[in-house]
Amino acid sequence: METAEKIQWKVTGMDCPTCALTINKYLEREGMENVKVNFATGDVSFELKGQKSQSVLSKGLTGLGYTVLDHNEAQAHQHAQDHDHGKRGGWLKTHMQRFWFCLPFTLVLMLHMIPALQHSWLMQPWIQFALTLPVLATGMSYFGVSAIKSIRNRMPNMNVLVTIGALAAFIYSLYGTLTGQHDYIFYETAATVITLVFLGNYMEEHTVSSTQAQLKKLAQTQVIMANMIAYDQEHNENIFPIESSALRTGDLILIKSGEQVPADCKILWGDAHVNEAIITGESVPVKKQSKDQLIGGSIMADGTVKAQVTAVGKDTVMAGIINLVSEAQGEKPPVQQMADKISAVFVPLVIGIAFLTFIINWFVLQDFTPALMRAIAVLVIACPCAMGLATPAAIAVGLGRGARNGVLFRNATSLENFKDIRQVVFDKTGTLTTGNFTIAGFQILDNNISEDAFKNIVYSLEKYSNHPIAKSITRTWKTRNEIRWKQIKEEKGKGMFATDKEGIEYGAGSFEISGGQTGTDHHNIYITRNRQLIGTIDLKDELRQEAKTVINYFHSKNIKTILLSGDRLSKARQIADELGIDEVIAEKTPGEKLQIIGEKNAEVPTAMVGDGINDAPALAKATIGISMSDASQIALQTAQVVLTNHGLKNLPLAMGLGRHTYKTIKENLFWAFSYNIVAIPVAAIGLLTPMFGALIMAFSDVVLALNSGRLMVKKVV
Repeated sequence: METAEKIQWKVTGMDCPTCALTINKYLEREGMENVKVNFATGDVSFELKGQKSQSVLSKGLTGLGYTVLDHNEAQAHQHAQDHDHGKRGGWLKTHMQRFWFCLPFTLVLMLHMIPALQHSWLMQPWIQFALTLPVLATGMSYFGVSAIKSIRNRMPNMNVLVTIGALAAFIYSLYGTLTGQHDYIFYETAATVITLVFLGNYMEEHTVSSTQAQLKKLAQTQVIMANMIAYDQEHNENIFPIESSALRTGDLILIKSGEQVPADCKILWGDAHVNEAIITGESVPVKKQSKDQLIGGSIMADGTVKAQVTAVGKDTVMAGIINLVSEAQGEKPPVQQMADKISAVFVPLVIGIAFLTFIINWFVLQDFTPALMRAIAVLVIACPCAMGLATPAAIAVGLGRGARNGVLFRNATSLENFKDIRQVVFDKTGTLTTGNFTIAGFQILDNNISEDAFKNIVYSLEKYSNHPIAKSITRTWKTRNEIRWKQIKEEKGKGMFATDKEGIEYGAGSFEISGGQTGTDHHNIYITRNRQLIGTIDLKDELRQEAKTVINYFHSKNIKTILLSGDRLSKARQIADELGIDEVIAEKTPGEKLQIIGEKNAEVPTAMVGDGINDAPALAKATIGISMSDASQIALQTAQVVLTNHGLKNLPLAMGLGRHTYKTIKENLFWAFSYNIVAIPVAAIGLLTPMFGALIMAFSDVVLALNSGRLMVKKVV
């Protein structure tokens, strides 16, 4: 089966959330799959399917009024946004610039509200016409062009409403000017609508960008100076400064106390205490020593190290996190689907309501002028932006706060699904326990094998496994005389199996591989040679400090806790009793774990927390799969939520953020729908002028942004 190409674009020109919906619908209509459009950042990603090329799709978006930037243009655009927002792209290219250009003309047009100036020469119809023209030209160059393109592509956006409203007021006023009927002149209405909508768009742009605050803090890995190590022909060490952006994988660097780690790297010499709060949310410095990994952006709290760069640019841990969060922000959770369906038909519906408002008021009042003003007020106040903004604003804050505090959500759906979780299934090793095992004892059952040879066999097998038990053994029994295997493989849930050059088969795994050669099943690892048991190993593992607190948290929320392990029942029950876990299921293979999770999911929505390669299928099957950041790669890839800082302590935060983000989305949607349900009839009966309607329209977006912003500081646990 052919793998679809993943495309990632930066798209400019999205002035409201309905634009994101327009782009989404266009790409899906062209046959693209997994389309994600992030209005807040301009990021668009999709899987390229069918015969359409990127260039054809890019031209299609250009026809809709948007611009697809290449990599260099996207970087320049982001740089301009971060450093010089007001000057970006030339004159009258931002909503703020357009607002300030239109404001003086509009204020002069509004002077008739001052009694002493009502008969001034400034109030002459042709003077007002001249004052309105620059505002109308600015408005139509933006709203009008966007409206025409959206209609041409059968995807009318909110700019259609603004364009019709402003043009109706202007044309009606021009008719009054040409016929000498001064009672028909409402130039200030056209100018005020355009000016205030520009202000509203700027406010929306600003408030949406403020919801990205947590992610922006995470992304502030500006170029810093690094100390690069190089050697001359005489092998003398030279240290010189270099920009972190110029570092390449394999470079040697010196990092001193107090400095920022310039890139992902591995310590070669020295030890230090490192503050990784930028990634984990934990401000307590972590001890690092030779062969430990350092994350770019973390701070060297104490100590000096020499390190080798392991990743730069988009391959770094930080870049991966930011990309993960950005993609998740572009996803739509189920609760947004109803709002999207309504937004898609909202513009034609509002135009119909405005037309009915005009006809009914004209019939009832027998007066064309107030009927037209009420229809214009309906058009202006019924902006669907609030409905489109309700979900993205809350999700941006929820995901951003999570990322800042060590919780990474792979998609927005997992955020929403937390509200339904009724039971949590925990793996044991590396999840509830630290995974830092110590060897409590071992027994050699074959008298012909020396202790050193036994340790060498075990090390040579376990060094190829990512299981926490294997890692602990290889750390303790490391040797340089390891066996070179002809063949080696890992069987999930059983252990490691290898064949040497002489054809002798070796195994290291669970009690199952002992083949009934011993009645004692309490040992952690059984070692075999040609399927004959030659030894056993006993290990000690310690519980995570936060495990008891996390289990108690779930009990306080009436959420059932289950321990699901491949380990012996006696050991699993011992840990469950110590932590107060409700149910124990032990001695299960990965296939059996998958089946059990399927059964649990069928009963009630279930989350699973795990970290090993044997947990991957079950993590994918669960309603929400949760993995540790130090888990195996396959477990990380199949989990929907990743907990950084190597621990469970952020799990309550993940659940709390999920529940409160969903609650915030519901509040936002309630406000957005209520606002339109109330505002449209109020405007239709003449209690709102078009000018006041334009101001209130902008205010509705600010209310949503402020409500979403509460998630940044709200207590969620």
